[in-house]
Amino acid sequence: MAERKVSTCDEQQSDQGEDEGMDDDFESEEEDDEDMGEEDETEKKVYIPGKQSVEEGEELVMDQQAYRLYHEAQTGAPCLSFDIISDQLGEGRTEFPVTVFLYAGTQADTALANRLLLMKMYNLHGTSKEKKEQEESDSDSESSDSDEEEERKPQLELAMCPHFGGVNRLRVTSLGSTQVAAVWSEKGQVELYDLQKQLAAVSDSQALATFLKEEQQKIKPLFSFSGHMTEGFAMDWSPKVPGRLATGDCNKNIHLWNMQEGGTWHVDQRPFTAHTKSVEDIQWSPNEATVFASCSVDTTVRIWDVRAAPNKACMLTANQAHDSDVNVISWNQNEPFIVSGGDDGVLKIWDLRQFQKGVSVAKFKQHTAPITSVEWHPTDGSVFAAAGADDQITQWDLAVERDQETEEASNDPALTSIPPQLLFIHQGQKDIKELHWHPQCPGVLVSTAVSGFNVFRTISV
Repeated sequence: MAERKVSTCDEQQSDQGEDEGMDDDFESEEEDDEDMGEEDETEKKVYIPGKQSVEEGEELVMDQQAYRLYHEAQTGAPCLSFDIISDQLGEGRTEFPVTVFLYAGTQADTALANRLLLMKMYNLHGTSKEKKEQEESDSDSESSDSDEEEERKPQLELAMCPHFGGVNRLRVTSLGSTQVAAVWSEKGQVELYDLQKQLAAVSDSQALATFLKEEQQKIKPLFSFSGHMTEGFAMDWSPKVPGRLATGDCNKNIHLWNMQEGGTWHVDQRPFTAHTKSVEDIQWSPNEATVFASCSVDTTVRIWDVRAAPNKACMLTANQAHDSDVNVISWNQNEPFIVSGGDDGVLKIWDLRQFQKGVSVAKFKQHTAPITSVEWHPTDGSVFAAAGADDQITQWDLAVERDQETEEASNDPALTSIPPQLLFIHQGQKDIKELHWHPQCPGVLVSTAVSGFNVFRTISV
């Protein structure tokens, strides 16, 4: 832990065939027995997960033309949860190279081997498609190919500190000029960390050297709460009230946090208890300071108002929201919608204006395994992304309508069975756990899995 750890984010090699979009191809090569010297015949087809199988001799190959940005990184022990840290580099950034700041926690084999990681991924250039477009617009470039490739290498700066116990989930918020992270530990504690020293370390090489030598082992929580008495996963900061946090545990309890004057913290010991089984996710309303939503293993999605007493705060309930555990929810920042994902692999859209009816307004079944993460696009109210245990990340647009003429013209039943709202399928990661849209880089998605991180932008969003 005394050494500086600097590594690179390597791009996915297309011949590994680990990522496919809706426009991706797979190649089928058959050996010509009559003439071994001739090139193999290749037939390119669109591969659709869940609709087609990969036959013997067929290989899945990434289509670079389907991505504007794609990079991957590994952190040793897998990170089951992370969050994107807002930076000072500007809003609405669409130019390359891209820089992102992430905060993540590991799930190592032993409790003492876990770390909290603050990462700065930078010099993230676009794919060959973006590179070609840039070259066409800048024909006067005289740099050699080797120098250019060296300049385009993605980089990762990492400032980490020890954490006792695996990290189930973490979320970052801004309190004035300070970035603070809430960390749910498998040890049953929720801890708050000030990220300023780690942020300073990844932004300056001298500061990083000082951090690793003098401060790395000294990072301690600002505050720790053990009142849940067991571990949990549900956690969210209010976007309307600085320092307001809700945390839910596997014993069905939800606790409300508030920052007090002077920077102290108060956690209400009276839990919100309408759920009958483990609380899996929490989302605060983007518009109302006192309202949040939760979902549970008890198959319900509930809406709460913290102005009421905890035992009376549950205002609305969608019973049997899914056929089994409801794992994740996301509250649309622009429209009165919540999207939920369950163990049944189903994605459902809930209109809050009709929530009391307990019936979703849309339902999608593309994933073939439990949904592990879901999130609305930060600015486009009709777009969301979802991840599943089937190793797929899907992008959806509710504004897309079915084109009857296109369907009738298609001879491929696998294509016509796809919901028109499904824009893109991204693959390549193993056991995907969580994804987030970058709030300052339109269309950029970051995802974490047992196999590592992906940072990418598709041609669809």
